Amino acid sequence: MMTLAKIREQSTIGDIFEGQAQHLGIALLMASGANALLSEPTDAPSLLGLTAKGWAQLSILLALIHQVIVAIVFRMQLYKNMMSRIFGPLDLKVWAAIFMPLLILRPLTAIMTGWADATPLTSHRPTEIALGLILLVPAIWAMHSTLKYFTLPRALGGDHFRDTYLAMPMVDQGVFKYTNNGMYGVVFLAFWAIALLFGSWNALVLALFQHAYIWVHFYCTEQPDLRRMFQ
Repeated sequence: MMTLAKIREQSTIGDIFEGQAQHLGIALLMASGANALLSEPTDAPSLLGLTAKGWAQLSILLALIHQVIVAIVFRMQLYKNMMSRIFGPLDLKVWAAIFMPLLILRPLTAIMTGWADATPLTSHRPTEIALGLILLVPAIWAMHSTLKYFTLPRALGGDHFRDTYLAMPMVDQGVFKYTNNGMYGVVFLAFWAIALLFGSWNALVLALFQHAYIWVHFYCTEQPDLRRMFQ
C-alpha cells in the first residue's frame, strides 16, 4: 500500500485524467439515451412547476454535475492535495458540505419524478408496490451498513485525504460481508424501489440511469484511484 505523499510524489498529468475521457463520453451517451426514453403526455401535470419529465431531466443533470465534481475533487486531492492545501484541517468538512446536498438531491428528485408522473408502469399496482418494498429493504440495510461500519468519512473518499483512512482494513460487516461494494450495488436499489412504489415510467428510466452511471464513476474514477493507492 502506498502513502498519499508517495502517490503525489510519483503522480503525472496522465494519472489525473485517467479514465475521464471515457467517463464524459459514456455519461453524455447515457444522458441522451435516458432523455430519449422519458415520456411526457400532452396533458402532463406539473409538480412545483416541473412535469415528471422535467424532474427526471433535473435529476440527470444533478447526477452529472455531482459525479463530475467528485471526479475532479478525488483526482486533484489524491494527486495534488488540492482540498487540504486550500482548506487545511477543514478539508473533509468542506467536501462533505459540497458532496452531501448533491447526493441527497438525487433520490429526492427521483421521488418528485415519481410523484408527478402520469405515465404508469403497468396496471398491476399491488405487484409494483410489493416489488418496490422488497427492493427498499436491502437498500435501507445497505445504507445502514455504510453509515455504521464503513462510516461517512470513508464513503466521502477519506482515503484520498488521510493516510489513516487509507490504512484501514476492508469492512466485512453488514452488507459488506456479502459484497465489496454495497454502496453502489445495493444502496442504489432505492431508485428502483421509488419507481415501483410510485408506478412511474419516468422514475424507472431515471433509476436505470442513476444506477448505471454510478458504476461508470466507479470504473472510470474510483477503480484507477484504488489501483494506485493499493498497488
